[in-house]
Amino acid sequence: MNAREELSSLLHDVATGNSEAMAEVYRRTQAKLFGIVLRILNEHSEAEDVLQKVYITVWDRAGQFDSAKASPITWLGTIARNRALDRLRQRRSDRIVPSGSVPAVALESADPSPGALQSLERKEEAQLLEKCLDTLDQAAGAAIRSAFWGGISYRMLAEKVDVPLSTMKSRMRRALARLRDCLVHE
Repeated sequence: MNAREELSSLLHDVATGNSEAMAEVYRRTQAKLFGIVLRILNEHSEAEDVLQKVYITVWDRAGQFDSAKASPITWLGTIARNRALDRLRQRRSDRIVPSGSVPAVALESADPSPGALQSLERKEEAQLLEKCLDTLDQAAGAAIRSAFWGGISYRMLAEKVDVPLSTMKSRMRRALARLRDCLVHE
């Protein structure tokens, strides 16, 4: 059994309430997930707090994991990313920022290199994802990289390219559907 299959099996055990399986999931994934959270939040103690919430979510939602839809590390990484973005949004809402005063540096596109992806996925999966991202037009690929690896919100992406939020969401939905189709058919 390879590492991916073992992690999938452990997540299924977690879904049954197996705390030993949860401890093993934590042992195998905490460094990777902490890296994702820390990259988004850029604050060590806050990242540790969010990581704890990630594993609470994993414990509560392990039954929703479907190995036919995603690799276990991708599923876990998505939870980590979403919890970190939730914290980032909370942090931003705690500060009242006047409209139009978002710093230009915050609107910069994230580094287009996969960075966190290569630490998340095995080399073959990263190569396949990159290949599929490269099939998208440059703007769609950059937007997906910015949103999912750079922690840039759809709202910020929309502001950056000066389109309504609903338009950005539609563009991202279409780009993600094309990406999914590529990944499924490769």
